[in-house]
Amino acid sequence: MQIGLKIDVDTWRGTRLGVPRLVELLRRHQAGASFLFSLGPDHTGRAIRRALRPGFMQKVQRTSVVAHYGFKTLLYGTLLPGPDIGRRGAEILRGVRDAGFETAIHCWDHVRWQDGVEQADAPWTEREMRRAHERYTEIFGAESPGHGAAGWQMNAHALRLTQRLGYRWASDCRGTHPFIPVWNAEVVLCPQLPTTLPTLDELIGLDDLTPGNVHQHLLRLTAVQPKNHVFTLHAELEGLKFGDTLERLLSGWREQGYQLVSLGQMRESLDPARLPHHEMIRGEIPGRSGTLMVQGEEFLSTWKDAA
Repeated sequence: MQIGLKIDVDTWRGTRLGVPRLVELLRRHQAGASFLFSLGPDHTGRAIRRALRPGFMQKVQRTSVVAHYGFKTLLYGTLLPGPDIGRRGAEILRGVRDAGFETAIHCWDHVRWQDGVEQADAPWTEREMRRAHERYTEIFGAESPGHGAAGWQMNAHALRLTQRLGYRWASDCRGTHPFIPVWNAEVVLCPQLPTTLPTLDELIGLDDLTPGNVHQHLLRLTAVQPKNHVFTLHAELEGLKFGDTLERLLSGWREQGYQLVSLGQMRESLDPARLPHHEMIRGEIPGRSGTLMVQGEEFLSTWKDAA
């Protein structure tokens, strides 16, 4: 059994402070992981536009956003210019690779993608994805092996580009197991490795869960469902104030018999020709505001039922 550790790096603060700490922590536990980087400007402050979204302000209060992201970060893109993460942090990013971890693409501009891609047209989508693709190649001297969408937000054009840009894997949605994605009967030949477990910021503050006990909840889930999982963590959370929580999780998963691997390692164990085909649809996840991409019904079963 494997747990793929997917690390989303959303901000300059997370890149500068959280990433090095996670590298040290993961090496101490001999755990594999995939670091997915935001490669353009940090415009975190523009997320204030989500304030009217149902559930958003409750999540902000519950997860102590200012404490985790820092006041300065929350001004980037509004009162302060957003730092270019890829340019300023290139050495940090290469250091992750040199430490033996897989690196991949999260996005170009995290807030712009998360808030804009659902309604975006093909030129907008391709421009954003190619910016990230080219910056990654510039930094690492090689193309990215995979893509994990900011906020699990995608559209049909973006899904097609995961195939056209040659990614070996993508992790753009929430779900239960790896699959080949289908969008309105169109098959996209880039395997999806969906996030299967809830994230810390979706759990803490609900049902009496705290940073001190939330690991017990997650360990119960992986004990009851002994299979391959993908867990998404954030450089701004587990890389900083929730480091102790992550340590308890990694130790617990080891005790349960899980291998802690990168998404690339998980992909190596799969035969795409044998993966089921599932629709990619929009849905809701408990503890997270708004809608995001989720794994839908198996596509072939729909045709069988109709027959």
